[in-house]
Amino acid sequence: MALDGIRMPDGCYADGTWELKMHVTDLNRDVSLRVTGEIHIGGVMLKLVEKLDVKKDWSDHALWWEKKKTWLLKTHWTLDKYGIQADARLLFTPQHKLLRLQLPNMKHMRVKVNFSDRVFKAVSDICKTFNIRHPEELSVLRKPRDPKKKKKKLEEAEEEALELEGPLLTPGSASEILYIGPVKGSIYSSPGLYSKTMTPTYDSRDGSPLSPTSAWFGDSPLSEGNPSILAVSQPITSPDILVKMYKPQSLLDKAKINQGWLDSSRSLMEQDVKENEVLLLRFKYHSFFDLNPKYDAIRVNQLYEQAKWAILLEEIECTEEEMMMFAALQYHINKLSIMSSDNHMNNSEKEIDEVDAALSDLEITLEGGKTSNTLGDITSIPELADYVKVFKPKKLTLKGYKQYWCTFKDITISCYKSREEAHGTPAHQMNLRGCEVTPDVNISGQKFNIKLLIPVADGMNEIWLRCDTEKQYAQWMAACRLASKGKTMADSSYNLEVQNILSFLKMQHMNPDPQIIEPITTDINPECLVSPRYLKKYKNKQPGFVRDLISGRILEAHQNVAQMSLIEAKMRFIQAWQSLPEFGMTHFLAKFQGGKKDELIGITYNRLIRMDASTGDAIKTWRFSNMKQWNVNWEIKMVTVEFADEPSLAFICAEVDCKVVHEFIGGYIFLSTRAKDQNESLDEEMFYKLTSGWI
Repeated sequence: MALDGIRMPDGCYADGTWELKMHVTDLNRDVSLRVTGEIHIGGVMLKLVEKLDVKKDWSDHALWWEKKKTWLLKTHWTLDKYGIQADARLLFTPQHKLLRLQLPNMKHMRVKVNFSDRVFKAVSDICKTFNIRHPEELSVLRKPRDPKKKKKKLEEAEEEALELEGPLLTPGSASEILYIGPVKGSIYSSPGLYSKTMTPTYDSRDGSPLSPTSAWFGDSPLSEGNPSILAVSQPITSPDILVKMYKPQSLLDKAKINQGWLDSSRSLMEQDVKENEVLLLRFKYHSFFDLNPKYDAIRVNQLYEQAKWAILLEEIECTEEEMMMFAALQYHINKLSIMSSDNHMNNSEKEIDEVDAALSDLEITLEGGKTSNTLGDITSIPELADYVKVFKPKKLTLKGYKQYWCTFKDITISCYKSREEAHGTPAHQMNLRGCEVTPDVNISGQKFNIKLLIPVADGMNEIWLRCDTEKQYAQWMAACRLASKGKTMADSSYNLEVQNILSFLKMQHMNPDPQIIEPITTDINPECLVSPRYLKKYKNKQPGFVRDLISGRILEAHQNVAQMSLIEAKMRFIQAWQSLPEFGMTHFLAKFQGGKKDELIGITYNRLIRMDASTGDAIKTWRFSNMKQWNVNWEIKMVTVEFADEPSLAFICAEVDCKVVHEFIGGYIFLSTRAKDQNESLDEEMFYKLTSGWI
C-alpha cells in the first residue's frame, strides 16, 4: 500500500508533503498544491501555473502572504526559509494594480502602480510617467476624513465631480492609454513618457538638461502639442467645489492630515492599500531642487496647483493683501491658460526664452538655480547701519517701540542709543543664528515689521523690528533670514533675496490710478479665487456688492502682474507661497519630555520647532545643521535628537506613527545632500538608511 496518500494528524502526508492553499485573484479560484518545505518560491509558482492550465501572461504575478503582509519576491528562497507551513494561505496576484491618484491640482488619474515596490520606488515610477523631475520631493498619503461629512455618497459625488478626463497610465512599461475626454474612444500606444530613444541628457558642467521637456514624452499623446492634463492649470469652475472640500479648522486638524503619509520604505500592499483606492500625490518635502521653467512645465504647474489649493483651503495663513495678490495671479494664470490652451506647448520655447532673464534670479530662491555672474566676488562682508525701531514685548506692559541706531554685522544686530555711540558698548545685542524670522507687513498701512524669536537657554526671546520704508525692510529682512541660517550678507543670495522681497511687496500694491483698471466682468468669479474666510468678512452685505468689491480689489492687484507671461506668473506664485511665514511647516501632535500637555512639533527643511498647540507660537527651535544624531525608541514611540551644543530633545508622537516623523527628519537630511550630476541618479539606499530606521 502506498504511503504518499496517507495524511498524518499534523496535516502532513506520510511522504513528508503537505497541502499549500492558494487563491488566484485573476480567476477567483482556490487551488491546493502538494509541497514540501524545501521547494523554492519559483517552483511553487511554476507548479501552480501548470496546474491552472490557463494560457495567460503570468509574468507580473507574485505570491502574497496575507497573514504576514509580505510579498514572497525572493523566488530562490524555500518555503521553510520564509516560515510558511500548512496553515498559511497565499494569494497569487498581479504586482501592478490600479490606483486612483489625486494630483496636486485635485484631479484624479487612474494609474497602474507596482504594489510590491517600496512606496519611494513606486512614486519615482509615477513621476517618471508624469514627467516630473526630482520625485524624491513627492509621496502619497491617504485622504483625510472630514468629521463633518457623515454621508459617504457626498464624498463619492465630490470625487466624481473632480474626475480628470485623462489617461490610464502604467509607469515604467508599455501601456495603452485610453482617453475618456477630448478625444473620446481614441487609443494610443505609449512606451512611457520617458522614451528610451529620448533619454534626457544633462550638461556635465551644471547638470542642466540639454533637451527640452517636450522631447521627453516619446510617442505619448501628451507630447502631441498640448499636454493640457498636467502642464496647464484648470480654473475652478464653481464655488461649490471649494465649499465641499475639507478645510482644516485648526493646527490640530493640520496635524491629523499628516498622519496619512505612507511609509516610503514599505510597499502599498503592506500598508493595506487596496486596488482602486484613492491616494493623494503631493509634494511632501518643501525643498524644490533646480526648479527650472525650461524643463519643468508639469512640475511647475503641479507645484503652483498645490500652492493654490493650500491657500484657498486655508492650510496656510496669509494676510488680506497677500490673498488679493494670490487671487490676482490666479486670475491672470487662468486667463492665459484659457487663451493659450490650443498652442501653449507649441509656443512654450519662445515664451520661455523671452522670460529667461527675468527668471534667472527667481530660480535661485526656488532651491537650486544658477548663481548670477553679476554678483562678482565679495571680499568683505557687507553691513547694515540705520535707525530702526525696536520693541521687546513683556507681560503687563504697553510700552511701544524705541528707536535705536542699529548695526547688522555678520549674524549679529547691535543696538545703540544714538549714532554717535556706535563705537561704544551697545545697549542690546542679538545673535540671530537659529532664530525664527516672521514678517508682519501691511502695505496700505505702511507697516513693515520683522518678528524675531531668538533662541536662549530657557526658550525664545521675542524681539520686533520696525522699518520705515520698503527698501529698508527688504534689506533687513533678507539679512535676518540669512543670519537665522548662519549666513552673512556676503552670501551670493543676499541681493537676490532683497530683490525678491521688494518684488513680493510690489505685487501687493494697490494701483493709484483707477482709470486703467479693466471693467468688472462676469468671468472673474471671486468666490473661486479667495478663501472662504475673506468672503465671510462681508457676510452681512449684499452678495452682489461683495462680489463687485472683491472683484475690484482683485483687478486692482492684477495691474501689478498683468504683463507677466504664464510661466513667470506661476513661478511668482510659487515664490510668494514660499515667502509666507508658515510655508513648508509640517505639524505633528507630540508630548515633549518634561512637558505636561500635548504640544506640536513642526518640521521644516532646516529645523525642528516646538510649538504651542492652540496658538501655534514657537517655543523653541533646533536647526538640523546643529544636529549630531537622532534615534527612535519604536516601543514607546519616542524620538530623541542630540545636538552639538544644546541639550538633547525628546518627544513622544501622539496619534501618529513615529515612523512618519522620523521619515520627515531623515528625508530633509537626505534632500540636503543633493547635488547636480550628469544622470541625476538617486541614492535610494541612502534614503532608506536615513528614513527607515531598521535597514
